[in-house]
Amino acid sequence: MKHRPARPHRIAIAGFAPAQALDITGPLDVFATANIIATTAGQPPPYQLELAAPRRGALATTNGVAMLATRSLREVEADTLLVAGGPGARATIGNRRVVNELRALSERVPRVGSICTGAFMLAAAGLLDGARATTHWAHFDEFESAFPGVQLERDALFVNAGRFHSSAGISAGIDYALSLVEADLGRPTALEAARGLVVFMKRPGGQSQYSAQLAAESAADDPQRFAPLLRWIASHLTADLSVPALAERVAMSPRNFARSFLATMKTTPARHVRLLRIDAARRLLTDSRLSIPRIAERCGFASDEAMRVAFQSQLKVSPSDFRARFGGG
Repeated sequence: MKHRPARPHRIAIAGFAPAQALDITGPLDVFATANIIATTAGQPPPYQLELAAPRRGALATTNGVAMLATRSLREVEADTLLVAGGPGARATIGNRRVVNELRALSERVPRVGSICTGAFMLAAAGLLDGARATTHWAHFDEFESAFPGVQLERDALFVNAGRFHSSAGISAGIDYALSLVEADLGRPTALEAARGLVVFMKRPGGQSQYSAQLAAESAADDPQRFAPLLRWIASHLTADLSVPALAERVAMSPRNFARSFLATMKTTPARHVRLLRIDAARRLLTDSRLSIPRIAERCGFASDEAMRVAFQSQLKVSPSDFRARFGGG
């Protein structure tokens, strides 16, 4: 759409009550900001926006403020369809009438994406079978259980798998919407929209959804068991964090410590340390002007090459590219 066609690109966001409000308003504000940028420059607005639902009328949201759906799913004519998440989306996967309406709508729209748990509706419609997709991290296990045929990407903010896209929890929908603006209108417009909204332009799609510390605490059976050790590790990333060294700190044998840590935290000590070091490096790449080798040293990596390998493995982006996208301090 970079040639600015005569008519606006029609974007419809579909919600299911109760919908997550930010899944709707976040992307809408990205596209609306792109419209403002265009009209300020004396150009026609590139996007036409509307909210749809199974039926026209008030759409209940999770914050208690209803939104007005001006189209039903059967009435929508769009170039891009985005499916918002929320408790309603997950609850509606068993409603065959609505799921079939969404499938029929998706078949006539060139570009279809989901925000947060909106991926449940796309998967229920059979649109993600055999494809890569993501959703909100808190619902990974639920999603995999319900849709084993979908290749779930747990470490992605958004996934573009051909015509069907998906994005992760709530604010990741803004990152995804910015990626669509970049694809449609070019990077300068997307960057100006990001600045106008005071958000990053843009978190790489492969960037982890949440910090290593939050991930560990969320997955752990008993997050308090190793809490003192975890706090110590986070503040001593340049120390010897091998299994024998950590086992000695908690007065356990290396074998017993490794087994207990895995059973309790659902990850290995080495992986947890690596993710903490990546998180620390991300912050320094974003907020400082330190060189990449110096950041690698301060975060406990053996070398800047070791940090690069860790970033590519975990985030699918190099440290230098991460810094270029986020901007140094």
